[in-house]
Amino acid sequence: MSDFNEAITPPPAPDGAAPQEDRTVALLVHLSGILLGFIVPLIVWLVNKDKPEKSFLNDQSKEALNFQITLLIVYVIGIILSVILIGALINLVAWVCCLIFSIIGGLKANEGIAYRYPFALRLIK
Repeated sequence: MSDFNEAITPPPAPDGAAPQEDRTVALLVHLSGILLGFIVPLIVWLVNKDKPEKSFLNDQSKEALNFQITLLIVYVIGIILSVILIGALINLVAWVCCLIFSIIGGLKANEGIAYRYPFALRLIK
């Protein structure tokens, strides 16, 4: 396998069943991205990153954080391109993607399934 394939392949999900409390917080982390962007995933990840018993919550908060950072980059590009009128369309599509994928991610996380967004820059590993 080449280095390129390893760079774009998402990391594997953590094994084991997550407690209901962690699944609920992971649900809220994914859904909070709709209104609050990357702030809540960042806080949850920073609080739990050194706790091995919170591996599911840590993984899902990193996944949500990476997705929200990716969306932030797309929003900035959309704002810049709004000068030529395509930026509004880019921002609308990005917001709809945020809405849909955050809801799917939240539902999967609440079921205890580690969700991977279909497109996200894996900046936080």
